[in-house]
Amino acid sequence: MPPLALVTGSCRRLGAHIAARLATAGYGIALHSGHEAVLERWLADRLVGVPHQLFIADLAEESAVTDLPARVTAHFGQPITLLVNNASRFAALDADGAAFAEVMAHVGVNLAAPYALALAVAQGAGAGGAAVVNILDQRILNPPIDQQAYTLSKQALGEATRTLARALAPHVRVNAVAPGLVIPTDDYAPEQMEGLFAMMPLARLATPDEVADAVAWLAAAGAVTGQTIFVDGGAHLESFRRDFVHLAR
Repeated sequence: MPPLALVTGSCRRLGAHIAARLATAGYGIALHSGHEAVLERWLADRLVGVPHQLFIADLAEESAVTDLPARVTAHFGQPITLLVNNASRFAALDADGAAFAEVMAHVGVNLAAPYALALAVAQGAGAGGAAVVNILDQRILNPPIDQQAYTLSKQALGEATRTLARALAPHVRVNAVAPGLVIPTDDYAPEQMEGLFAMMPLARLATPDEVADAVAWLAAAGAVTGQTIFVDGGAHLESFRRDFVHLAR
């Protein structure tokens, strides 16, 4: 029976690349979406022959979060070996800050849900233990003034990574990957991307597959816990006052 990975937010974008990489590594894949979703076609093709199932759960709802691990283990008939907390709430709020309700909404999805899922996976882990990989953001070290609710929630999840690594040892390892800009949205112009590359210490940004490789490495690194790997072209070494979408225009 292959090991089982639950990857939240895994039907598209970065989460889909993480799911595909873990499938290549031999995992059965519990895919997740907050709402009804269709897998990206390339991901569906990659998962042919791989045990997988899509689960719908709104991570802003406590009951949906607490029920998700049990639904996964019941379907596959085995405990979750690896949890990747990839799903995030991201509201494109700029430098004026965020209302109380928006901050709490970000904390719910980006901190409380990953925390609750990690505890549930730890409680249900088999004799071989389990691993958790939290997906953060390179901005946690040098935060811009934009999207403050999102940044604060990711900073909190970064600290939770270290706290859980202590609390859940020795049977569960907890680590994190902090990507930079990986898959630009339509807000970015092609010529803007060239300018952003030039601003990075490595004169490039990371690819989705490079981030997924880091997740797979942490999943297998039995002596590593409480660590955060930045996969961002060196962006975390620089301090940008504004979010990338405002730069190099």
